[in-house]
Amino acid sequence: MAEQPSTVDAYLAALPEDVRSVLDEIRRTIQAALPEATEAISYGIPTFRLHGHSIVHFAGWKQHVSLYPIPEGDAALTRAVEPYRAGKGTLKFPLRTPVPYDLIARIATELATRR
Repeated sequence: MAEQPSTVDAYLAALPEDVRSVLDEIRRTIQAALPEATEAISYGIPTFRLHGHSIVHFAGWKQHVSLYPIPEGDAALTRAVEPYRAGKGTLKFPLRTPVPYDLIARIATELATRR
């Protein structure tokens, strides 16, 4: 088994450039949406934490990037994320299509308000 990265920078550095560039932008997007959040590796993937709680996780894969979890309760946001829903708590954004960074910022903000 490969060694787990201990930092977000190490996680990103191990990815192919096409995946890394998208995750770099997701990272910047979440940092802008949650300026008080800190970064960590949790469950082996990058995580933003706020006030001691994990808020949002993101990960890179061969064909897509993912964001976890999906906020519940806001009907408009639920409709907006529906095309990207890939499981109970997972959103998948295919690398072959434009990534909706504004939606990612909205998701991060919504998740933070629920903590």
